[in-house]
Amino acid sequence: MQRKKLRILVADDHPVVRRGLCLLIEREEDMMVCAEAEDTKEVLRAAVEHKPDLALLDISLKNSNGLELLKDMRRRVPEIPVLMLSVHDENVYAERAVQAGARGYVMKQEATERVLDAIRRVARGELYLSENVQSRLLRISGGLKNEETTPVTRLSNRELEVFEMVGRGKGRQEIAKALGISIRTAEAHFARIKEKLGLKSQTELLQQATLWLLGENGG
Repeated sequence: MQRKKLRILVADDHPVVRRGLCLLIEREEDMMVCAEAEDTKEVLRAAVEHKPDLALLDISLKNSNGLELLKDMRRRVPEIPVLMLSVHDENVYAERAVQAGARGYVMKQEATERVLDAIRRVARGELYLSENVQSRLLRISGGLKNEETTPVTRLSNRELEVFEMVGRGKGRQEIAKALGISIRTAEAHFARIKEKLGLKSQTELLQQATLWLLGENGG
């Protein structure tokens, strides 16, 4: 009797990356891709319609923040485990992703065997995090100071969301409209982000956010 395959929803806003993930999964005898998505609306629709065994989500989808999507999924389809995938430094996002409801976090730079192992473990109900992140979370839970922080880790979830949108080339008005806030509030976020990251101008903020979004600055 043939064993039932894991049905996986793959979400990434880069078509080439998404296709590569799908090919990786389809090569495995115990897995299959049941749906693909590139933005939050597609993810939620596919999750409801296809009821996958696991959702593999890029933390930065088109016009959205992965952390907010996680919260929506916890409300609408809490039975579907989520494994987050990202080019960004796990020290910035891994803990936030788990707090928002993810069952695992894996870097895109990891070997394919690790990605596949993460998928299988999360599908079994386990939590998948790198040894580095597990150790850090244990230190935090024990009241020890985290010594591996980078400037971006000091941003709040909302500031991180704004920072990411700046990296996508969005201006004050676009960000304010997308987040449902006033332009003055958006400007206040810009000011706090620049202060926390030690940036002097909006141009430096744009450059830093763009590099970070591309994963070229290590987080």
